[in-house]
Amino acid sequence: MPGMRLSVIVIARNEESDLEACLASVQWADERIVLDGGSTDRTVELARALGARVEVATDWPGFGPQKNRVLALAQGHWVLSLDADERVTPELRTEIESVLKQEVGPSVYRMPRSSSYCGQSLRHGGWWPDYVPRLFRRGNARFSDDLVHERLLFDPGVLGTLKSPLQHETYAHLEEVLEKANRYSTLGAAQAFARGERSSLLNACGHALWAFFRTYFLRKGFLDGAAGFLLAVSNAHTTFYRYAKLWLMRRGR
Repeated sequence: MPGMRLSVIVIARNEESDLEACLASVQWADERIVLDGGSTDRTVELARALGARVEVATDWPGFGPQKNRVLALAQGHWVLSLDADERVTPELRTEIESVLKQEVGPSVYRMPRSSSYCGQSLRHGGWWPDYVPRLFRRGNARFSDDLVHERLLFDPGVLGTLKSPLQHETYAHLEEVLEKANRYSTLGAAQAFARGERSSLLNACGHALWAFFRTYFLRKGFLDGAAGFLLAVSNAHTTFYRYAKLWLMRRGR
C-alpha cells in the first residue's frame, strides 16, 4: 500500500539542547510523538512549538518500558524510533520514504549510525557503522524491558538494511560524558542486581581493563586519535563503576 503513514517516536527528559534539531529533521513525517519524563527545562515547550504531540509520564520505569509507552501512542503504519540527540539526514529521509511506498519487503530496517564524541566524528572503537534497527511496521516489533541498553525485539528474518547513516550528536562536552557515565552505570548495576549477578572490586577492575583494551586496540579506537583514547577511557570508567556499584549493592550499601 503506497503512502503509508509514518510515526516518529521520541522519549525525552531535559533535552532542550538537542530535541529541536531532532524534530526539525523529521518535520516531514505524518506524526511526531514525544513522551516526556518530567523535564524541568523547555523540552515540552519546544516540542509543542514544533507541532509534535507531547505526553508526560514522570514515573520513570526504565528506557525499554518508556519506549514501549510511546510506541503504544503511535498511529502510523510505520514507526521510526529516535533518540533526542539523533537527526535524520536528507539522504536517509529519501531512503525511508522509498520504504514507505513499497508494497512488499522487510518489516524492520536497520541503518548505520554516525556518532560524534566531543565534537569529533568517530569511525572506530565500535562506533561505526554501528547498525541500529529503528524503522519498523507497527505491530512487528517492540522494545525489551531493560532499564538501560534496551533492544528492539523482532523476528530476525524480516530485517532489511538502509545505506544512509543516522546522525548521532552524542556527548558534546566531557562533562556530559561524566554525567551519563554516572547515570548509566547506576542503571546498569541495578539491572545486573535484578538478574542476580555478583561482582567484586577485582571483577570491576578486570571488566574495566577489558573495556579499554577492546575499544582502543581490538576495535582500533587509536585510529581516531585523542577522541578515540577518551572514548576508551570513558568506556572503562563506566564499566568499572557499573560493577563497583553492583558490588556495593550486594553488600547492602
